[in-house]
Amino acid sequence: MASKISKEVQEFVKGKLGWVATVNPDGMPNVTPKGTIQVLDEHTIIFADLFSVKTRDNLRNNPNIAVTVVDLNKFTGYQFKGKAELIDTGPLYDKVKEDLKKAPTPLPEPRYVAKITVEEIYDQSPGPNAGKKIG
Repeated sequence: MASKISKEVQEFVKGKLGWVATVNPDGMPNVTPKGTIQVLDEHTIIFADLFSVKTRDNLRNNPNIAVTVVDLNKFTGYQFKGKAELIDTGPLYDKVKEDLKKAPTPLPEPRYVAKITVEEIYDQSPGPNAGKKIG
């Protein structure tokens, strides 16, 4: 069942770098930064894959994913866990592709868009709620 991403967390994610964790069939973890993390709606986050062969291969074999987004200046963050669907055609892919053309630095076309149905959300900020499931 999908968790609801609060308005506060939706606003927090905007413009932040995220770290995406996947695992290969042998159980070897892979973590990679993503600068294209966006909240699609209250149950879904997305990112564009521009270069990540390992992430793509891992998600094809196992859709389970964790994405952590942090603000290092404010020492706050959130982790999203869920299942990813890889999309390489259609309206969502086309929208992300067009959005990337507006980036200040030229970027390649995305190989796919990872559409993640968020199943759990955790507070990743220091303090009494550190690691607490919030969604």
